[in-house]
Amino acid sequence: MNRFASAALSLALCALSPAEAGPAPETVKHALVKAVAFYHAKASSHGGYVYRCSGDFSLREAEGIPGPDTIWIQPPGTPAVGGAFLDVYEWTRDPACLAAAVDAAHALTRTQMASGGWDYSGHFDGAHRDQQFYRRDPDGKLLDRTAAPSGEAGWHIWRQRNHHETNSTTLDDDVTQSALRLLIRVDQALGFADQEIHESVEYGMKAILTAQYPCGAWSASFETHPASSPSAERYPLRRASNPEAWSRTWTKDFTGCYVTNDNLHATMIRTLLLAAQVYRDSKYTEAAKRAGEFLILAQLPEPQPGWAQQYDPQMQPVWSRAFEPPAVSGRESQAMMWALLTLCAATGDKKFLAPLTPALAYFRRSLLPDGRLARFYELETNKPIYFKRGPGGKGHELTYEDDNTASNYGWKWESELDAIEATGKRLAVGGVAPGLYTLPPVKRLSDGEADRILGALDANGAWVEREGDRGIMRDAGGRKTQPVAGVIHGDAFVTNITALCLWARGR
Repeated sequence: MNRFASAALSLALCALSPAEAGPAPETVKHALVKAVAFYHAKASSHGGYVYRCSGDFSLREAEGIPGPDTIWIQPPGTPAVGGAFLDVYEWTRDPACLAAAVDAAHALTRTQMASGGWDYSGHFDGAHRDQQFYRRDPDGKLLDRTAAPSGEAGWHIWRQRNHHETNSTTLDDDVTQSALRLLIRVDQALGFADQEIHESVEYGMKAILTAQYPCGAWSASFETHPASSPSAERYPLRRASNPEAWSRTWTKDFTGCYVTNDNLHATMIRTLLLAAQVYRDSKYTEAAKRAGEFLILAQLPEPQPGWAQQYDPQMQPVWSRAFEPPAVSGRESQAMMWALLTLCAATGDKKFLAPLTPALAYFRRSLLPDGRLARFYELETNKPIYFKRGPGGKGHELTYEDDNTASNYGWKWESELDAIEATGKRLAVGGVAPGLYTLPPVKRLSDGEADRILGALDANGAWVEREGDRGIMRDAGGRKTQPVAGVIHGDAFVTNITALCLWARGR
């Protein structure tokens, strides 16, 4: 879980002289309020957002080319942007910033599925909405969804794929989790007075609690509203182990019911702890603890005490997509360690620190020559493994060589082992107060860095990019183009605002 680094942030930073002074806080407040007002007025569709827009807002792009009435839930879409608005409000108390965050929250309540959560994108045009089991109409009125699919939770139900196109809740890529975290924060900011937002949180949180497996894990998605939890008979408690053998070619059989891939499990824990903190309800804390107990069970045995991306009901690593093999994952394992640290900070229970000592020792032994971690380490041999494109550029093939890898994936990740170890030591001696749903950052902006980010903001209140790949997006026909007005990226907006608000609070 890379919680501190950001490609967007690096665009605004360069070598800085120690003598450089930061901006005046009042100047930053004025600039951020202006940035929120501009982005809300120009980039919003029905209160929601996509990934990037051209500087004149004639083009919009996410994963594909969204229509004018489509918003994106998957970060850095609507929940991430709404969270940035709320960050500014919490610092400045500017009511327009809160109103912008509320608009984003309502865009989410009106794209919530009857299954309980959210899909990657949400639609406000009639043709798309008629095909989906959204819980509310575009104005926020609850719809009659008694005919929507409901029943037992579990991966065996998802594998039937009966409602994938109409009622999909995804936990992949922090989709449903990020939506719930924004709604919870806005609910709190409004004093729990907006019934539409409050009811949406209750419905969504109940769904993810019910969908949790007996071992404390979750699957990547579900399409049937979870009326009852998965059974322990079908999904028994087991400690992780390695398969006796595994195929080096993709099995095309999605048996990975317990998922940590793309930090799914870590973001679920954050969401539960935030809900526990805001609503002071122990059921969320207990669910977060069960999630932590899954991480203890899911740690693979020595000599590779890390974590895999997905496990079958026997708690053994299995294939997911064609480039996601049964393996120890460097990226996800770091996310799991941060999640355990967060649980210890939030609950005061130091049992969640126990898996870190062997994991840190193992990953230090496994660092690549450049000091990074491989995304995947082969079971048993511990060799770093990668994937290249197959014949004719189609498919994926496993390889031990890193010089011709497919470009669709992050095969190497920066090590966060030092920060994880330092945080663990602080927690072991009581150095972080219990009650936090997320750990404080290891590194804040310097004054000079804050000045540079602020200086990159244009007169309208936008961070516009024109250089390299960041100055290119796709037009309505899907062709790459370099807009004359440049490109405004949602990830840069969110990263820069978050960083500046953290900087201001630390002064």
